[in-house]
Amino acid sequence: MFIIENELKKLPDKPGVYIMKDIDDKIIYVGKAISLKNRVRQYFRKTNKTKRIENMVSLIDHFEYIVVDNEAEALILECNLIKKNRPKFNVLLKDDKTYPYIKVDIKSDYPNVFITRKIQNDGAKYFGPYANPGSAKEMLDFIKQKFKIRQCKNFKNKDRVCLNYHIKRCLGACVGKISKQEYMEQINQIILLLEGKTEKIIKQLEEEMELASKKQEYEKAAYIRDKKLAIEQISQKQRVSNINENDIDVIGISKNELLVCVEIFFIRKSKMIGRESYFFDDLKDMSDAEIVSGFIKQYYIDSQSIPSKIMIKYNIEDKEAIEQWLSEKQNKKVEIKIPKIGEKLRFIEMAENNAKVTLENKIDNKFDILTELKTVLNLEKLPRKIETYDISNISGEFVVAGMCVMQDGKVNKKLSRRFKIKTVLGQDDPKCTQEVVERRLKYSIDNDKSGFGKLPDVIFADGGITQINAIKNALKKYNLDIKVFGMVKNDKHTTRALIDENRNELKISERLMHAITNFQDTVHDTAIEYHRKLRDKQISKSVLDNIEGIGKVKKQELLKKFGSVEKIKNATIEEICEIKGINEKLAEEILKNIN
Repeated sequence: MFIIENELKKLPDKPGVYIMKDIDDKIIYVGKAISLKNRVRQYFRKTNKTKRIENMVSLIDHFEYIVVDNEAEALILECNLIKKNRPKFNVLLKDDKTYPYIKVDIKSDYPNVFITRKIQNDGAKYFGPYANPGSAKEMLDFIKQKFKIRQCKNFKNKDRVCLNYHIKRCLGACVGKISKQEYMEQINQIILLLEGKTEKIIKQLEEEMELASKKQEYEKAAYIRDKKLAIEQISQKQRVSNINENDIDVIGISKNELLVCVEIFFIRKSKMIGRESYFFDDLKDMSDAEIVSGFIKQYYIDSQSIPSKIMIKYNIEDKEAIEQWLSEKQNKKVEIKIPKIGEKLRFIEMAENNAKVTLENKIDNKFDILTELKTVLNLEKLPRKIETYDISNISGEFVVAGMCVMQDGKVNKKLSRRFKIKTVLGQDDPKCTQEVVERRLKYSIDNDKSGFGKLPDVIFADGGITQINAIKNALKKYNLDIKVFGMVKNDKHTTRALIDENRNELKISERLMHAITNFQDTVHDTAIEYHRKLRDKQISKSVLDNIEGIGKVKKQELLKKFGSVEKIKNATIEEICEIKGINEKLAEEILKNIN
């Protein structure tokens, strides 16, 4: 049996990595330490902790650790374990497959340039990652347009050129229109462009243009001139400051209660050759320094382009270890700089300002709605996930339920779910609601990675105090403390108000009322659509399939013409006889059985 207090006494005073696990043996946090003994003990002391750390410690059932020789080794092991296991309490970039890279397949005789989401140890050059796939595509389109490299996926010698050659989008390497050496010159220029070394490309192009003019190859000279002008335009747009640095990345962050945005600028030869934005949930309790440190370790573990300097605003505790790790990884000196004054600090602030704008654009008006909900409902945190349920039936027949989710202030229809009632007989909406909520809660309790995901922050009952109490009974079964509110309607079946468990009406804005009305209408439609589907399916099966003379083809034609069994009820004999193979006698039999 693992007793934490006893195991803490066994911790060695050596560098290493500690691995926190929950009761299901799932890794929830990975960290490194110069002294495992001192660091791990800190989590279990009665000192002030952030809410995030308190939540993590409350879930720790046992821990493991791995001893290493020094802090740098601990850092590398920490990064690899985080990447492999993706613990919920670490700073996590999305899966690498999410972000595209531009790949230059330099090992081929006639290399291709294309977008990929998978980095392989194949000798190719990779540039990225691009958090915005559109940026990668825009750069690739520019390369193909201005450098006219091959467009075909698999290169092979041919007898005839393809259409791309005729429309001047390819130089015809497959039929020998360009030598391997000339083609590789194009590829080398593309690599310089992706590295941000545009001045070197421009100088090469000027020499090529002059040589082509001397040989009176004016069409070739014009092509080189246009390429040079296009690259000069890119170079001019990229120049953003007077910083005399060749190779730096600049990192800035912005955060609110909803999200954290990390903005990274790529500066090469005093030019910004690109920028990317990354978003993280549920990090508001972490300090800016912790977020930046976690981001650097996650971002550069697989990066193929590590700069000589990384500029940040905050002192991070593992700065020296990260510098040593990146220097060894890149086989060159890599420094983390924290400027306090001057142009370099201004540039970090520029990255932070861009992160703030990006964050504001990302969340749109969701944050305002969530903030209002937090205030109106008197919650401790933003209600990121709200669920509601509705029951649909006719006289206790075909009883079903619909579930809908409001994620970050907007209804997410992809998360909607449907249920058949299993334990309640007859028409008893409150008991049906209790059954459905109990089943839904169990899905997340058993596995929060199921289709239902995490438990909701709040539940809205589709109705008044009776429905609220039904949901509270379901919550009691699992000892869950989730607040429940009711969405009540007026005599015209329109959403009238939001009420609490004491029947108090809550004062909300018109915009929030509109969002709640849409939420209630959506779950109502979800339940009714499922009810109709089951009802029509059952009616069709029990009535049409049992009529002698109606086979599969005639049944399909009847439903195709009238749409449903309900509409066949109201049809005349003459209308039913319009279907091929149905006479008056059979039509009378159909109506007799249906009615």
